[in-house]
Amino acid sequence: MGDTEKTVSYERIEDGGEPQEYRKKVEQDSTGPWYFASNFLLFWALLFFAIVVPLFYRLPAAMNIEDASKGGFIAERAYDNLYEFDKIGSKVVGSDANENKTVQFLLKELALIQENVLDDYFDMEIDVQITSGSYLKSESIYMYRAVQNIIIKLSPKNTTSETYLLVNSHFDSKPTSPAAGDAGHMAVTILEVLRVMSSTKQTFEHPIVFLINGAEEKSLLASHGFISQHKWAPFCKVVINLDAAGSGGREILFQTGPDNPWLVDYYKKNAKHPFATTMAEEIFQTGLLPSDTDFRIFTKYSNLIGLDLGQCINGYVYHTRYDRIDVIPRTSLQNTGDNILGLVRGLSNATELRNPKEYAAGHAVFFDVLGLYFVHYSESTGVILNYFVAGATIVLIFVSLLRTASSSNVSAGHVVGWFILIIVLQVIALLLGLSLPVVVAYLLDMYGLSLTYYSTPALLIGLYVCPTLIGFSLPSFVYLKLQRDEKISFAKQLQLVLHGHATILAILGIGLTLYGLRTTYVVTWTLLFYVIPLAINLLTTLHDRGFAWTAVLKVVQVIPFLYNSYLFYTFIVVLTPMMGRFGLSTNPDLIVSALTALGTIFSLGFLVLLVHMSRRSSLIFLGLLAVTALTVYIASSTQIGFPYRPKTNVQRVHYLQVHRVFYEYDGTVSKDESGYVFDFQDRRGAAPLKGTKVNLTGLVSMKSDCEKYMMCGVPHNYKSSQSSRVNGMWLPRDQPVETPSVPVLELLSKTVLENNKTVRFEFNLTCPDQTSLFIQPYEDVTISNWSFLLSHLEENTSSGSPFYIIISNGIESSPLNLFMEITKPNGDFNVPLFQFGVSALYIHSKGDAMSVKFADSFPSFAVAIQWPAVYQRYIF
Repeated sequence: MGDTEKTVSYERIEDGGEPQEYRKKVEQDSTGPWYFASNFLLFWALLFFAIVVPLFYRLPAAMNIEDASKGGFIAERAYDNLYEFDKIGSKVVGSDANENKTVQFLLKELALIQENVLDDYFDMEIDVQITSGSYLKSESIYMYRAVQNIIIKLSPKNTTSETYLLVNSHFDSKPTSPAAGDAGHMAVTILEVLRVMSSTKQTFEHPIVFLINGAEEKSLLASHGFISQHKWAPFCKVVINLDAAGSGGREILFQTGPDNPWLVDYYKKNAKHPFATTMAEEIFQTGLLPSDTDFRIFTKYSNLIGLDLGQCINGYVYHTRYDRIDVIPRTSLQNTGDNILGLVRGLSNATELRNPKEYAAGHAVFFDVLGLYFVHYSESTGVILNYFVAGATIVLIFVSLLRTASSSNVSAGHVVGWFILIIVLQVIALLLGLSLPVVVAYLLDMYGLSLTYYSTPALLIGLYVCPTLIGFSLPSFVYLKLQRDEKISFAKQLQLVLHGHATILAILGIGLTLYGLRTTYVVTWTLLFYVIPLAINLLTTLHDRGFAWTAVLKVVQVIPFLYNSYLFYTFIVVLTPMMGRFGLSTNPDLIVSALTALGTIFSLGFLVLLVHMSRRSSLIFLGLLAVTALTVYIASSTQIGFPYRPKTNVQRVHYLQVHRVFYEYDGTVSKDESGYVFDFQDRRGAAPLKGTKVNLTGLVSMKSDCEKYMMCGVPHNYKSSQSSRVNGMWLPRDQPVETPSVPVLELLSKTVLENNKTVRFEFNLTCPDQTSLFIQPYEDVTISNWSFLLSHLEENTSSGSPFYIIISNGIESSPLNLFMEITKPNGDFNVPLFQFGVSALYIHSKGDAMSVKFADSFPSFAVAIQWPAVYQRYIF
C-alpha cells in the first residue's frame, strides 16, 4: 500500500525534479503484487460461501412435545399432523381426498384441540362453510359451487372487541401433488398455533379467525367465498396470509399493507426469524411471476390489510408429486411456527386493530439483514434518506476532487475534466457488465441450451458472474493502462474511477426515487457504505497517502457485500425453479442473467475495481475469461448442463388426453378426433424428451387451430392461460380417448321474447367438477342477459373475444341449469347466433389403458401432469 514518502516522491517527480523512470518505479511499487487480484476476489468468494450461504439456510432447532410447557410452537406435533396430511395424497377441489378425507382430518384435529381449550380464558367456535359464488379475474369468470372452508374463531372470554384478526391458508392442492409444502406446511402451522394459543394462559384482546380454505389452487375461490359471504368476514380487519411456492426452508414476507406501515413494525417486534424485503413485494406485485395468493382476494374484495408470507426455497418440487413431507425438516416448521405464533400474539393485541384506517400512512421500506436483524422505515423516510445519501455522495466526491487537485498541484478543472471522461467510461462499464451475461444467455438459448443452470446453480458463476466482472471492470482497466496523467497519481486515478461508479449510483438512486420505487433502498445503502469510508478518508490524511484510502473502504465494504450478495442470492434461489414453468415463449435465461449481473455489480462493484492495484491485473481478466469459456463448454457439452434430474429438479410436462367433437348448426359432426394437447411449461419444450422412450412422432403446433377455432378448439387446462393454448402442441392418436363420462349439454328451450329482438336459451349441463364454458356470439349478436356475472356483460359488449367461464364444484355434483338471452337487431333467430364450447376435465382419472401406457413412457426426469378431457363445440 502507498505511504507518505512515496507520495512526496511522486510530487517531486511532477515538479520535474526526478527522471520519469523513477516516477514509474514509485508508481509500480504502490500497487500490489501480481497475485493480489486473484487472492482478493477469492477472499470475497470465500466470505460469501462461509457466511452468506449458511445464514441463508439457517433454521432454528425444532421443539419437541417435552417442551410444551414453555408455551411455544411445537414442531414435533405439527410434523405429526403434516405426516397424516401428506398421506391423504393429492387434494384437488371436488375430489374425495379434498372434500371428505382432508376435511375429516382437519375436523378431527380441531376436536382434539377443542378438548384442551382453557375454557376459563377462551371461547372456540368451529364452522364448516359451504359456499358458492363467482368473480371476475383476467377477463374470465370464475364460478364455484359448494367449495368448503374450515373456519375457527378463538375469542378471549367476555371480549367486547368487534375487530378480528384473520389467519388464512389452504388445504387443497394442484393435481398430482400431495401438497405437503403448498400448503400443508402452513395448514398444520395454523393448527399448532391455534393449539398453543388456546391452551396457554397468555391472553389477547381481539378475536382471531383461523381460515383453512379448501379451494385456493383454482384461482383463489374459497377465500372469495369466505370474505364475500361468511358471517365473521365483516369483522376481519387484518389478515396474515400463509402460502408456499417451495418446501422446506424459511418463509419470506413478500407483501404488506397496502399502506399501514405499522404492520411491518409488528413483524419486526414479533417475528423471531425475519426474512423479508421490499424488493420481493415490488417484483411480486408486477404480476410477472407465475404465482398468486389469497392476499389479493382479501385486499381487493374486502379492503383488508395485512402480511403475506410464503415458503419460497426449493421451488423445484412445487406443484409436483415430489412435494412430500420428506423434503420438509422439522426445523422448517419451527421457523414458520415461531414467526406466525409471534405475529398472531402481537397483532391480536394491537391497539391499531381497533381502527386500522386511522393508521394508514403510506407504504414501508423493509428488509432483513442475513436473517439476523430487521430494518424498516416509512416510504417518506426512505425518500428523504435516498436523496440525502445521493446528495452526500455527490458533495463528498466533489470535495474529494478538490482535494485531489490540491494535493496534485493541478487545477480543479483539470481533475474534473478527467472525471467526466471517467463517468462516461463507467456508464459504458455498467452497460457492459449488464449486457455481456445477457449476451451469453441469448446465445445459449439460440442454440437450444437454455436453463443449463437449473439443476447446477454453480454454473451461474461462470456463465454470468464472470462476464459481469469482465465487462464492468474492462473500461477502467483500459483507461488506467493507456492514460497515465503525469500530474495525477495512479492511486488517485483509481479513486476517481470508484467515484465515477458512485456518481452513477447516486444519479440512479435519485431517478428511481422519483419513479417511486421503494427498492431504491438497495442503491442507497450500497452508496452509504461508500460515503462512510470516503468521509473518514477525507477527515484524515488517508485520502492523500497513496492507496491508504483503500484500507477503510475494504473493511466497510464487507457490510454491503454481505447484504447485497444475500439479497440477490435470495432471488436466484427463489426464481430459478420458477424459470422451469415460465413457458415456451419467454427466455428465462435473460431474466436470470440480468438478475445475476445486477447482484454482482451491487455486491462487488466497488471491490472489483480495486483489482487494478495489481501489477498483473490483466491476468484476472484472462482467468475470468477462462472460467467463462470452461463453464460454457460444461453447460453446453456435458450432462452437467442438462437442466433436469429425477425427483429433485424435474421437468413439468402438462398435457391433456383429449377427445374433441365439433357439432355444426344442423347437429352434424364436422370433427371428431383424439390426441394429446401439450402445454410445455419450460423454454426447452419437447426437446429434452427426444431420444427417450416417449413417442412424440407427429407432434405439431396448435397455432393453426388457434387461428381457425374458438379458443383453439381444445379444452381449458387446470392452469388457465391463453398463451399456453396458443403455444400448445397437438399429438394425434388413432384410438379414441376414453373418459369416465361425457358432458351433456341439453337445450331445454329457445323462446323469442315479447320485443321480438331477443331470444332466451335455457340449458341443462351435466359435467364433471372441473368444467369451462366458451361462448362466442357471431356478428350483430349480443348477449344481453345470462346466468353468470351480469356486470361482465356490461363491461365486455364490444371486445369480440369469447366469454370464458370456469366452473369448479366442491361437494356439489348436480347438473347446472343456465340461460342466455341473445339480442339481434333484425330479429332473425333462425340462423347461427353463437358458438358454445364445453371443456370438461376428469382430473381424478388416470385415463384409459393407452393413456396410462403413454404416461409411463416418460423418462424419470420428467413429471407427466395429465388427465382425460373432453371438448365439445356447439353452434346455436
